[in-house]
Amino acid sequence: MASGPGKGIGIHDLSFATTEFVLSHAALAAYNGTEIGKYHLGIGQESMSVPAADEDIVTLAAAAAAPVIARHGSENIRTVVFATESSIDQAKAAGVYVHSLLGLPSAARVVELKQACYGATAGLQFALGLVARDPSQQVLVIASDVSKYELDSPGEATQGAAAVAMLVGADPALVRIEGPSGLFTADVMDFWRPNYRTEALVDGQESIHAYLQAVEGCWKDYSGQGGHALEEFAAFCYHQPFTKMAYKAHRHLLEYCGHDSGKDAIEAALGHTTAYNRVIGNSYTASVYLALAALLDQAEDLSGRPVGFLSYGSGSVAEFFAGQVVPGYRAQLRTAEHRAVIERRRPLDYADYRELHERSFPTDGGGYPTPVQTSGDFRLAALHGHKRIYQRR
Repeated sequence: MASGPGKGIGIHDLSFATTEFVLSHAALAAYNGTEIGKYHLGIGQESMSVPAADEDIVTLAAAAAAPVIARHGSENIRTVVFATESSIDQAKAAGVYVHSLLGLPSAARVVELKQACYGATAGLQFALGLVARDPSQQVLVIASDVSKYELDSPGEATQGAAAVAMLVGADPALVRIEGPSGLFTADVMDFWRPNYRTEALVDGQESIHAYLQAVEGCWKDYSGQGGHALEEFAAFCYHQPFTKMAYKAHRHLLEYCGHDSGKDAIEAALGHTTAYNRVIGNSYTASVYLALAALLDQAEDLSGRPVGFLSYGSGSVAEFFAGQVVPGYRAQLRTAEHRAVIERRRPLDYADYRELHERSFPTDGGGYPTPVQTSGDFRLAALHGHKRIYQRR
């Protein structure tokens, strides 16, 4: 198999964070009268993370990245890439707030990337290039999003929120990213959020069609560049707007390649990758890397084996690439911490969730403190003079 400039470079550490609150799909179904099987089986979701009033993409990102900094320090981090499609500012990168909250060195560049749910993969690929140029550097790639749709809309059940932080460097301890990458772009309107809206718009059927088209396109490009054969992969991490979409996508890929697309084959490839997304909901840019976290935390020893990544962002851009799991990776995992992050969430009833969903800051530039709700280390304390004020406890 051909190898590219990412050889010897990859994900050295990975940590994720989610919100203070959780809404079960049972509570949502009780409110709207939906048969619970349509959620648990139809889309493969059990619950969704809901941000507290004093949580947003910055606080989630800082919470995800803090354990990485605590373990490795920050002296070699020269770049922070923040990927999101739920940005809080049209000019200032959300990562600048994270840089401050974590006390990172001033001798660093910080940027924000956007291309729907694909942005974190772009950040990872850019990081590989930076490290290839100077292997002494490390890059902190953060994917953080709050998925929000209109109340009582079909998309409401797929909401969620989370952040994943990845430390990218030479001689990685978790996953060595390989070349080549298979790429695909098409101009479609399957999912979008105009600047004047807080909730996204989505054409559900078009989005599924566009995703499957992208699967074909980026796999064709990957194969044409001499990538792994499909049967060589130990598992596949897909973007999961809802977990059953990963199953649809992999079935489509198997059929496209003329392989067995039976239930057992799909479960063997994906079964360990959906555990976190199933209970967190759609985390947009973080989704495919939550799949990786779930796989590494749960699967039998994957040392030396290739894993496939299919990153899709509506609109649309997709990429297929491979990563080889590094021997000894299990010593670096944060399995207990990841489970604790999920289990600490406090359940909401539907009325309280609805109140949080409809909450927003006034836009007149006044001073507006936020109620103290999160028990986490980082919180959005106030909006004052159109400035967001963050606190670290």
